[in-house]
Amino acid sequence: MTKVIVTGGAGFIGSNLTDELIAKGFEVHVLDNLSGGKREQVNPQAIFHEMDITDYEAIKPLFVGIDYVFHLAALPRVQFSIEYPLATNEANVVGTLDVLLASKEAGVKKVIYSASSSAYGDQPVMPLVETMSAHPKSPYGLQKYIGEMYCRVFSQVYNLPTVCLRYFNVYGPHQNDEGAYALVIAKFLKQKKAGEKLTIIGDGSQTRDFTSVHDVVQANILAMEKEVSGGEVFNIGAGRNFSIKTVAELIGGEIEYLPARLEPHDTLADNTKAREILSWIPAVKLEDGIAELKEILGVK
Repeated sequence: MTKVIVTGGAGFIGSNLTDELIAKGFEVHVLDNLSGGKREQVNPQAIFHEMDITDYEAIKPLFVGIDYVFHLAALPRVQFSIEYPLATNEANVVGTLDVLLASKEAGVKKVIYSASSSAYGDQPVMPLVETMSAHPKSPYGLQKYIGEMYCRVFSQVYNLPTVCLRYFNVYGPHQNDEGAYALVIAKFLKQKKAGEKLTIIGDGSQTRDFTSVHDVVQANILAMEKEVSGGEVFNIGAGRNFSIKTVAELIGGEIEYLPARLEPHDTLADNTKAREILSWIPAVKLEDGIAELKEILGVK
């Protein structure tokens, strides 16, 4: 049986990935400190280790005998990283180094790293393509980009196969709807269910390439299966962008506008490389993904 580790497997994307890997017959070990994830989201068939990836000596033995590592654990969100740069650097940079080193020492076949489209920052042209220079606008964007660089170095120096997947605004089941850093679709759905106004940061004209977690899960599995390594970077985005105002209108309800904050105005993925090399084809349209979430959450 193929053995894998999913760091951050109690979180939003990690728990969805864990479910799919178990459905495919893998032995899945989840590493999560539950700072952002939830114990109840961990598939009961997974082997759960409540650990922090920044504790290298504690996690190192768990990598022995593991075939593949999916590294999703992070302290996410741009605004959170602006307020807490030290904590997010420890989790996102040091934690990634720990995972790569433990994987190298254990002879893991490949590490699939969850990177972020926030590495691009603001770019003068759309869509965003992997050959563009990174211009992160936040500690989070920089930290996730440093993780990519570490993956490349570990492939070049230590011959550890790595792949980096730059996610674009992932949404879907298990997404976080709590607190000031909630994902926008989750926040809107929670507000709609509570009969509250949908709060938009800024004027709502900013656009995002919303990508279903179901498609992101498939991208991870394809990155594991395909003959790609060397820290190769792939955009994992639907290739369609919508304004935040349009998303609010899709969900429905009265809108309230709040002051703008520091973030890229637009994102749109050129996913040609992922389509051609990984054979990845995003299947879930935003309209259908929101309809699925409305049904799950009982939002009318």
